[in-house]
Amino acid sequence: MSESLLMILIVEDEVPKSTQIELFLRALCLPMIIKTVRSVNSALDNLDESTPDLVLLDMSLPTIDVDIPNKESGGRAQGFGGIEVLRYMSFMGMSCPTIVITGYEVFPREGGDIDIPELRKELIEDFPNIIHGVLHYNSTYETWKTELRAAFETFKMDRDFD
Repeated sequence: MSESLLMILIVEDEVPKSTQIELFLRALCLPMIIKTVRSVNSALDNLDESTPDLVLLDMSLPTIDVDIPNKESGGRAQGFGGIEVLRYMSFMGMSCPTIVITGYEVFPREGGDIDIPELRKELIEDFPNIIHGVLHYNSTYETWKTELRAAFETFKMDRDFD
């Protein structure tokens, strides 16, 4: 068993969603440090500073953080902003386990929309050393917690955490 703190990076621009994810993680009662960033650029900056043990990544993210209301737009959320983070991690040779947690069930794109199972398949094919799960977040249901727990358990077994 590792005695060190588990370092988790949550990349999520919606505060209620990131709060629920953090509450879920804290309920696991493992020694951890959780950092939350809210944009593609903040995620890349954080990854440049240090590699976390686990990334929980949203797919739809703005390019930059929005810290001051009514000042800077931060850009419109990109439907596949999370892909930019994954591409960067792959380019930099990071094999940091990542679990994608998206609030969308379908992603529009050129050539036709894709759903969660298709997205999961593509991400695992494109980023086999990074992706450890892709799940749908819906605050109305508990399904996301069950799926995140299962993905987290797989991650723990891979990392030998108790």
